[in-house]
Amino acid sequence: MSLEKSSLPIYQIDAFTSEPFRGNPAAICLLTEEYPDEILQQIAAEMNLSETAFVYLEDLDSYKNENDFRLRWFTPKTEVKLCGHATLATAALLFYVLKIESEEVKFQTLSGELRAIKYEGGIKLIFPMNEPKEIEPPEELLSVMGIDDFVNITYSSDVNDLLVELSDEKAVLAVSPNFEKMKEVVLKNEIRGVMVTAKGNNDIDFVSRFFAPWYGINEDPVTGSAHTILTPYWSKKLGKTEMKALQRSERGGELLVKKLGNNLVEIIGNYALVFEGKIYL
Repeated sequence: MSLEKSSLPIYQIDAFTSEPFRGNPAAICLLTEEYPDEILQQIAAEMNLSETAFVYLEDLDSYKNENDFRLRWFTPKTEVKLCGHATLATAALLFYVLKIESEEVKFQTLSGELRAIKYEGGIKLIFPMNEPKEIEPPEELLSVMGIDDFVNITYSSDVNDLLVELSDEKAVLAVSPNFEKMKEVVLKNEIRGVMVTAKGNNDIDFVSRFFAPWYGINEDPVTGSAHTILTPYWSKKLGKTEMKALQRSERGGELLVKKLGNNLVEIIGNYALVFEGKIYL
């Protein structure tokens, strides 16, 4: 398979769903050489998804024998240190579309080495756990998000995310942020995004939503990286190590999560391939 210098292979995969047009869409672009960050950012802006992943291959003829890849993620606005759904989408592409020989891959990222394992037609991710700590409530931010009552507020300095526990699932669904005013709030701690969460009902252990307007993502459909925080938080509250999670965005997505030893979490999800093609530079 040869690669035209003026084009790059690109795919879109919906993560944390087995149905197209649900879950969280990610673009995955294959690179066999270095490109300026400006080009990668322009591609991510053109795709206009919450994340575009760039995975580096040795070449397009021998990649099937590889199991260790460099991986980067860009929102339409900037590069980020960690992205769960685009990692799952990249692993699904490698395992099920490009059909590499290995059953497990390693990704070298800004968050260190991440692992993805082929698992029952889906993907199992092994990520570092990011246990949050309680902080003083950021009153101005809560106000512009329309949150006037909460159970608890914690913060993860590892990925710069705020976790706000609300009373119930109904309260999570009722949150209606003013995204422009969110971007104007000056905070003591750096913020990538804010997740609101509550205990679930029936067979769902907990629900959540995730907002990151500072990074060009008003509401993320399904946020794998947020579950590196949600998993230890709810594991402690519920007294469970294995849980079923539901992200209650408009598209929605389901995840199976597990708190592991050695400060790791396991996140399991499915995927749906939506399209494949070339992007011309």
